[in-house]
Formats: sequence, structure tokens, C-alpha cells
Amino acid sequence: MDELEELYQEILFEHCRNPRNFGELPEASHRALGYNPLCGDRIEVGLRMEGNRIQQIRFRGEGCAISFASASVMTETVQGKTVAEVLQLLERFQKFLTSPDDSGLPRDVLEGDLWTLQGVRHFPARIKCATLPWHTLRAALENRSEPVSTE
Repeated sequence: MDELEELYQEILFEHCRNPRNFGELPEASHRALGYNPLCGDRIEVGLRMEGNRIQQIRFRGEGCAISFASASVMTETVQGKTVAEVLQLLERFQKFLTSPDDSGLPRDVLEGDLWTLQGVRHFPARIKCATLPWHTLRAALENRSEPVSTE
């Protein structure tokens, strides 16, 4: 493993050990539940919107290290963004995780610690773990009441 991969792993472990924005958001205006039946991950995303912008976001639930790290990174990345910005970022993140490599995908398409999730691409079954928080976020933005499943 090279030094960059080790750094990415350490950042992910830090997000898993100390997830950012973890906990309930009682004053949430939007909520959604997500579930990955393959590994048992359960995530709830709560949002407080101010107009078309995410004023505050929190998540809670139980899951594997990848889903928790992804949720933690996601909350840091999207807080303060508009719905359109978040949906565009979600599409880029999905493309990033399903691309076999970084060709044609400039580094600046993803912000902050999102790049640390690149190792997930080598484990297709774990992509659902990494994207569950994001699909749950989309459901929250759409104010969907039915739980999101990664089946």
C-alpha cells in the first residue's frame, strides 16, 4: 500500500471513529431512512432546510465502517449547499465510485475528504455501503416517506 492509500485509510478510520454530524436532528424539516439488506446498514438522514439550501444535516443509525465514514464525509461536504449543488455532487460521487479508475475524472469534481472513498471501487459489494447515505440524502431532499433500500 502506498503512502497516499494509507493516508486515505487513516482519514476514513477517523471519520468512522469520530463521525461528524452524528445524532438526531429534532428540528429537521426533511428526513429519510435508508437500509442495506446485504450488510444490515441502517441510516437516517435529517435535514433542516433554509429555502433551497441545507442549513443543517445530521445522520444516525448503525452500519459498517464504510457507510459511517461515507455519511460523515457527506454531511461535512453538503452542509450549506443548495439542492441543485448536492444533486450534482451526488451524481459525480456515484460516477466516481463506479469508474474503474480516475481517467477522465478531474480531482476537483469531488470536494474535501470524498476522495478518501476511492478504495471502495475495488470492492463492488461495498459500493452500496458507501452510497447508502447519499441515496438516503436524496430521499430526504425529495421528502420521501418510504425507506430507501440498496437492493
